[in-house]
Amino acid sequence: MRIAIGAIGRMKAGPERELVSRYLDRAASTGKPLALTGFEVSESAESRAGSAAARKLDEARALRAGAPDGLVVVLDERGKTLNSDAFTETLLRWRDAGRPAVTFMIGGADGLDPALVAEADLALSFSPMVWPHQLVRIMLAEQLYRATTILSGHPYHRGG
Repeated sequence: MRIAIGAIGRMKAGPERELVSRYLDRAASTGKPLALTGFEVSESAESRAGSAAARKLDEARALRAGAPDGLVVVLDERGKTLNSDAFTETLLRWRDAGRPAVTFMIGGADGLDPALVAEADLALSFSPMVWPHQLVRIMLAEQLYRATTILSGHPYHRGG
């Protein structure tokens, strides 16, 4: 199953981008024998529309256009919270069901279009707090890597 991340906003070069890259490179390496591939980020520019609703609509179109066919997970503070094991089990169920891809979508400064959230296969929250998109990318990349280590029995994950 291909794993993709669609994000609004471009991450500048620096430690945040390097951390996302490091976790996704590790996830790709550990995930390959598990039939989990891709682990790529597709960035779309923030909309310049005049209203927040119009910006969210434009950005939702961009996120959909950049996503491979498959499942959609939106990162939203009102979404479902999962611990690392449950997150991993969800990915495993989707992979074992033969789903070709899952795209994790991260909105811009105004958040996500409500229609995109409503049609998503899963709305996932890392916290009820609002986080900057750079930190959400880092946390998502780390959890994807953690999921591959859980599935492979790697000692990186020692949670209980």
